[in-house]
Order: sequence, then C-alpha cells, then structure tokens
Amino acid sequence: MSSPKVLFGFHAVGVRLKTAPQSIIEVYYEATRRDARMRQFIARAKEAGVRLIEADSLRIAKLAGSHGHQGVAARVQEIPMAKSLDDLLDQLEADGVEAPLLLVLDGVTDPHNLGACLRVADGAGVHAVIAPKDHAAGISATVAKVASGAAETVPYFMVTNLARTLNELKERNIWCIGTSGDADKTIYDVDLKGPVALVLGAEGDGMRQLTRKTCDQLVSIPMKGAVESLNVSVASGVCLYEALRQRGG
Repeated sequence: MSSPKVLFGFHAVGVRLKTAPQSIIEVYYEATRRDARMRQFIARAKEAGVRLIEADSLRIAKLAGSHGHQGVAARVQEIPMAKSLDDLLDQLEADGVEAPLLLVLDGVTDPHNLGACLRVADGAGVHAVIAPKDHAAGISATVAKVASGAAETVPYFMVTNLARTLNELKERNIWCIGTSGDADKTIYDVDLKGPVALVLGAEGDGMRQLTRKTCDQLVSIPMKGAVESLNVSVASGVCLYEALRQRGG
C-alpha cells in the first residue's frame, strides 16, 4: 500500500468522496464552521461511511500545509492510475479511442498554474497531461486544491526526456502541436479532430527550444490587445476547448 497523502478544500476532498470513498483514511473538519456548505459536506462524508475527526483551523492548516483549506482536509491512499504513458495509450487503443487528446506542459513549475491546467484538462476531457521531470511542478496538496478534484481524475505523467516522449507520440500517429506567439497559423486554422498532443510552455519563456523543434506544427493564439501572452492555464483552456469544439463536444 502506498503512503497516505493529504487532500484539502471542499472540491478536492468532495471529488474523492464521490469517486473513491474507500480510499479515504479519515476526514478532518473545522467543528466551529456550521454553514450550509459544511453541513452538506459532513452529511456526504457520513453517508459515505468515512471516519470524521473534529479539528481546529490551525491543526487542519498544519496537516494541509496551507491556510486555504476551507475547514476540511483528508488523509487518503493514492488511487492507482496507469503506471506509464505507454500503458495509458495502449489502454486507449484497446478501448477503441481513435483520437486521444493530450496536454503537454513544458516548464510549468508553479503549482497554482499546474492545478488550473489540470482543472481545464479534466473539463475538456483530456486523456493525460504530460510534463518533464526536471522542469515541472509535481502533484502537491496545493495543486490538488487548485485543481478542484482534477488531480484525482486526470492522469499526470512526468517524463525523463520530453523531446523523446514527443517523438514516441509521433510514432503513434499523435500530431504534436505547439503554441508560439510567432507562429503563422492560429489555433483556429488547424485540424484538431484527430489524435493530438497540444504542447504549451510556461508563461513568458514559452517552450524550450528542443521541445519547439520537436513539434510537428506551431500555432498561435490571437492576441488583440497590449499584452503579449496569456497565462498558461488560460491558453490551455483556449486550445483544449477549440479541440473539443471541433470534435463536436
């Protein structure tokens, strides 16, 4: 059994209650908070049969490593997802998924940005999010909180060599489309209905040079105002939902 981890915030703990209550070891809640949201949360936790522990805000903050816990935190066991990207892609193929949609993040080290990217990836039905081990944020309690449960539902793979992984995706006929402010075509000019990996870099720096060179195609997001770029989670949303629109979603 893997070592327990901590989730905090109504969304993150609520999604685990909904999807895998048996993996919850115990839920801590702020006993002095008696508003409707907390009452509903406690009722759901009792209905799921999880162990509830009263705690003060400071204890929950220590457990969560954050004061943004909203009065709830949970110790949980990790839910096993596909062990590798290859396993996931093999499973998608076996399940008859003809057009996987992947999000690749190069250099996103801020946990709030990663959490927001995971949240939009979940909303758009992304099959996996991929990032390099040496230039990325890992899944932390803060990421899980910002992701509002999506850290539990979207497979997140940290790979040793991102360029090599992109080449492996291309061998599987997955088209790698990178975003760049100087690209001739926009995200609205390309066909996103087939197997696609959308590759985004961190705000400001963008993709690393090798990542950029490895992409099959570069596209831009139209910018009509004074700012030069969007936050990476917003840019992810623009690109992923254009793919979803084209796919009839």
